[in-house]
Amino acid sequence: MAILATRSAMPDDLLAPLRLGWETLLERLFFLPPFPESIDSLALFSLLLVVGLLIGEWLHARVGWPKVIGYVLAGTIFGPSLLGWISIEALAQARPIADAALGLLMLEVGRRLDLGWLRHNPELLRSTLIDISLSFILIFSFALLLIGQSPAWAAATAAVTMASAPAVVLLTIEESKAQGVVTERIVLHTAIASAASFVVFTLVLGVIHAEQSEDWLNAVVHPLWVAVGALLIAWGVARLALLIARLLPKRSLAQVFILVASALLAVGLARMLAVPVFLTLFLMGVLLAQIDERQTLRYTALPEGHWLLAIILFVIVGASLPWQEFTWLTGLQAIGLLLVRAAAKAAALAAAGGSLPLPKRLLVATGIQPLSATAVFMAYEIAGLYPEIGRSALALSLFAAALMELAGPALCRIALRKSGETAGSETGKGGIG
Repeated sequence: MAILATRSAMPDDLLAPLRLGWETLLERLFFLPPFPESIDSLALFSLLLVVGLLIGEWLHARVGWPKVIGYVLAGTIFGPSLLGWISIEALAQARPIADAALGLLMLEVGRRLDLGWLRHNPELLRSTLIDISLSFILIFSFALLLIGQSPAWAAATAAVTMASAPAVVLLTIEESKAQGVVTERIVLHTAIASAASFVVFTLVLGVIHAEQSEDWLNAVVHPLWVAVGALLIAWGVARLALLIARLLPKRSLAQVFILVASALLAVGLARMLAVPVFLTLFLMGVLLAQIDERQTLRYTALPEGHWLLAIILFVIVGASLPWQEFTWLTGLQAIGLLLVRAAAKAAALAAAGGSLPLPKRLLVATGIQPLSATAVFMAYEIAGLYPEIGRSALALSLFAAALMELAGPALCRIALRKSGETAGSETGKGGIG
């Protein structure tokens, strides 16, 4: 099955002798196909993934950068904005793959959100609530007052950019083999903030409809459809996964297969019902952690192959970024938004207090800076409601995410290293290095 519709035209002057020889063979060998005028889309996409892997490994080995940066760079270079080897149509066809990749990573983030632990650690919950509240208020004010966006689109900008990127944080921590109090705070802070941003995202859908649509029913029903639909799919598939997994040996390969297969089922159902995949799989992960009373899947981890999904996801995300629409004004505005966002998170963690010393709280604030795939998917989800205005209105969010695709993983890595919680060797999971 063709995954991409990309066609890379071959230079006629170089291939003319080959074409002539091929046509000569066709006269006798009738089973041969016509001379290929372009590289097969699946083969081209596979080559681009390999290039993304190699760029990530090279940057990691030579410069010490997180591998995610290399994957994004590969997608950006070969995407529509630069070389154009991955077309816009190809990206649309590759979206199910990206949804599955992001969904599995969001499932893992949701499973790490321990609500019981939070009840006994109010200071973490307090610092997260201060962070998301201050981040939303300052970003909303920046977009409304300085950029001149309407209240609805300013709220959308804040909803998209207020939280950290769970997939980037999780992968950077795994790549660094980090363990410790700062690492745990970064993971849990990111998971809680993501949950809050999804709630705000759902509400903002109604606000956008209220401003843009002539039918008030859209403003009421759409947020309910998204929230209730995601919750029902997540609950139903989580229950099904646990029901089947209980019949299998714990931590067996069969249980891993059930976990992955059920996640892909949830992705498919969410896509069928026009419910955000990232929200559905995050909720499924949270529910798996909460309703698994027998701890059937508690210690069943995703296979290391989810790093392959990360390569696919971030190559596609890099190719999806609209660099062809970049202007210096938009770039400066995106930098301004990121500075406001960073100040909000640093101020929130500093003011939250608690048992963690101030320097370590600031390291947590640095570690939660990444802004990546989830923000891009949220932005396109909202922009798709009213394409004639949504794409331009959310360009600020997309360029902020584009800049943090490169800077965010590095900031998270710096925070983990400064905390002293990374392993001496970081060449384990996630690649060949």
